[in-house]
Amino acid sequence: MDDYRKANRAHWNELTPIHARSEFYGVEGFKAGKSTLMPLEREELGDVAGKSLLHLQCHFGLDTLSWARLGARVTGFDFSDEAIALARSLSQELDIPATFVCSDLYDLPAALSGQFDVVFTSYGVLCWLPDLRRWAEIAASYVKPGGVFYIVEFHPFSYVFDDSRDATDLRVAYSYFRGPEPDRWEPAGTYAEPGAQVTHPSYEWTHSLGDILSSLVAAGLRIEHLHEFPYTCYQALPLLERSPDGWWRLKGGRELIPLMFSLKARR
Repeated sequence: MDDYRKANRAHWNELTPIHARSEFYGVEGFKAGKSTLMPLEREELGDVAGKSLLHLQCHFGLDTLSWARLGARVTGFDFSDEAIALARSLSQELDIPATFVCSDLYDLPAALSGQFDVVFTSYGVLCWLPDLRRWAEIAASYVKPGGVFYIVEFHPFSYVFDDSRDATDLRVAYSYFRGPEPDRWEPAGTYAEPGAQVTHPSYEWTHSLGDILSSLVAAGLRIEHLHEFPYTCYQALPLLERSPDGWWRLKGGRELIPLMFSLKARR
């Protein structure tokens, strides 16, 4: 397991400078004042002014700092030391108060103490976690009594389809259910820069929606809502096109499958 985690850390250390200069992340726009948060999470979480917020798996911190601009007292963590170094640099450069912690998620309790009004995580985080039950226990442990856990994430059902660039229909290519070993992905660009030169492979784990819900409930969180959406925030499948509202949907406006979900829970 440590070998998989080390490989993934090397992968994300390599991706960080690629993402930082990509149009996808829009760092210069962020520096000019643009928020990287989507309307969905802002609406569903509501006013965060004056609240303490922990951002799990924050990459290089643009969403974390966007929450800070809305008045939250933010802490972000990620296992990539390159990403955390960049997040700290942006915080200092832009004079946005934030704390950033570099740690593997499963080691986080030894690196970070305290509890928070909001524990937030989003978009492409769960597939990097081999032990979902332990993730949920750690996440729940940081939620204050009466506080909120919130996740917005790609729907696990959307991962079963062929996502190759020449795919022409919704063809099932991958299992919805977890296998005995993670999937190994050979270096082939990145979602932010498909043509980028990447050298490190990565390893991902499959988690069904049932696995996710069961883990959070077992960790003592009370589910307030589970919303499923026929759209997503980027072109995860070649059959998606961007609609006028900014979301990516199946071509022709078809609402056939869930592409994303959000979940809010309290402790």
